[in-house]
Amino acid sequence: MFITSPDLSAEHGVAHAFFTREGGVSSGIYASLNGGLGSDDDKAHVTENRARMAAHLKVEATHLVSVNQVHSADAAIVTGPWLGDKPKADAMVTTAHGVALGVSTADCGPILFADSEAGVIGAAHSGWKGAFTGIVGATVTAMEKLGARRERILAVLGPTISAKAYEVGPEFIERFKSENATYARFFHASEHPARAMFDLPAFIAFKAQEAGIGRFIDLGLCTYGDEQRFFSYRRTTHRQEPDYGRLISAITLTRPK
Repeated sequence: MFITSPDLSAEHGVAHAFFTREGGVSSGIYASLNGGLGSDDDKAHVTENRARMAAHLKVEATHLVSVNQVHSADAAIVTGPWLGDKPKADAMVTTAHGVALGVSTADCGPILFADSEAGVIGAAHSGWKGAFTGIVGATVTAMEKLGARRERILAVLGPTISAKAYEVGPEFIERFKSENATYARFFHASEHPARAMFDLPAFIAFKAQEAGIGRFIDLGLCTYGDEQRFFSYRRTTHRQEPDYGRLISAITLTRPK
């Protein structure tokens, strides 16, 4: 049902989970632990799935908090469940006890952050656009506003599409190279001329290093290649399926600051 990072598990006062697609009640293309509120799955099934995730993290079902993800570089500060509409953002940070920060992905990179000494945690959804425009740095900056220090932060990248499954076209390649010529190192040869394989996990790792994060760990799990455990937008697209489930990666503080 879930995967954990040994390093993040060792952080005092923090609990987390990179939930897989296993252990839920959804069926068909959403089988079975679909946490995607924006999917076309039965809402009652998604609600039950998310309640199971919240229970695992020992928070109330209403306290598994998400944002309206828009591939931005914006991070929201969470003090509790949203009272109105969810903000448009792609990361959350908090010092609040009893809430879990949950990001949804299906190929993009889910990153969980913790400075356990300061009692500050974060969660970010990082696709190529978010990584490119600075979601990792924005998360770290938001954590610092709550008392974290970037050199103490541990960040863990969960299931993400790997370079061997992420082929991109010339416009994509040129956008990166025109921003910084050294970004060419994140592209590898493809079987198709003028195209390339993009290493999103390596690019996210670079952005973490650039942000001055103390420790960054990539779990090395590919969403596209492991259908039993992970949903994948790109796999769904290649199969011309009508929709896809979403994985949830979440983190919570288990003791007050």
